Amino acid sequence: MAVRIATGLSTLPDPVEAGREAAESAGEQLDGESAELAFVFASGAHLAAPEAMIDGIQEALAPAALVGCGAGGVLGSGRELESGTGIAVWAASFAGAGEIAPFHTRLESEAGEARIAGLPALEGAQAAVLLPDPYTFPTDAVLSALAMGAPGLPVLGGLASARGPTGSAALILDDNVCEEGAVGVCFRGVELLPCVSQGAVPVGPEVTVTGAEGNVIHELAGRPALETVERLIAELPPRERALVAGGLLIGIVVDGGKPEYQQGDFLVRGVIAADTESGRLTVGALVHPGQVIRLHARDARSADEDLRRALRLRMDALGGSGPAGALVFSCNGRGSAMFGSCNHDAEAVQQELGGAPAAGFFAAGEIGPVGGRSFLHGFTATVAVFPS
Repeated sequence: MAVRIATGLSTLPDPVEAGREAAESAGEQLDGESAELAFVFASGAHLAAPEAMIDGIQEALAPAALVGCGAGGVLGSGRELESGTGIAVWAASFAGAGEIAPFHTRLESEAGEARIAGLPALEGAQAAVLLPDPYTFPTDAVLSALAMGAPGLPVLGGLASARGPTGSAALILDDNVCEEGAVGVCFRGVELLPCVSQGAVPVGPEVTVTGAEGNVIHELAGRPALETVERLIAELPPRERALVAGGLLIGIVVDGGKPEYQQGDFLVRGVIAADTESGRLTVGALVHPGQVIRLHARDARSADEDLRRALRLRMDALGGSGPAGALVFSCNGRGSAMFGSCNHDAEAVQQELGGAPAAGFFAAGEIGPVGGRSFLHGFTATVAVFPS
């Protein structure tokens, strides 16, 4: 029996009715199959009464596991609600083929030392989805620890981008609203294809880091880093120089050793500082000598092309079977602010994945793998594609 995924979207103002409407829509598309897992993303006034919204979802869908978070905006069925009040529900039946382990993890102090409690055992896991609260959960540190303890495990998700009226987090696990930490799901026996579109285009040639410490690049190709970057920019064609003038980004190869690097091989990070006296560049990631970097720039056209290219690669990997559906985590800096109109990412996902059901939310930071390791990104569209 094939994996079946369904989605529902509601803009009703009453939280119970909205939860019920979105869940009923998803339930109808499951065609009689029970929901083994449901995600809910809620925005606006619903965060004042998330328990009521949960009641509506449970009444209409009764999923075996329910996970979700507060959002600045939600998306589903080719539509994006960037602001206001809305609910997106994503539901799946995996035909009993795998194990779904929902969890709530949080930072605790034990004997004066901080530790992360509540993470499930990850041995044998295919993937995990993580929805952290950005104020109470050290996402970067946890992703680094997971890269050590569970190498190669793809972790996808996004930072919750809205909180309740009292300022506490609105993280949902089954019937509970958690006020700190992160919620998520660990998948075993369920295949998931991660898709990360960083929305940036590489420009200029590749250059090797010849001197670096921490996140400071001292030298590129044996010369002061800033001097090398200025030379590379001066040699760019006019359109690419104009793109870089809008904001220079550095793409860092994480997984080296390839004969040729493609657009998705680079971890794209911003330039935090440039020291004109020493020629050093400070970037938003750790860098070490021997790594390859390439200048990147971002605009609406490159972001559109990159997302569509990444999605088509996943469709090629699926062959003729196609996707059952997808979870979408789009940066809250994208949407109409980046593309000039609404619905861009939702429509692109719907078009490139052949109309497969997809839902998600606008995140305050997106989680997804690059070069075999999962990172926290910005201005990214991260998509979890589930084969049928």
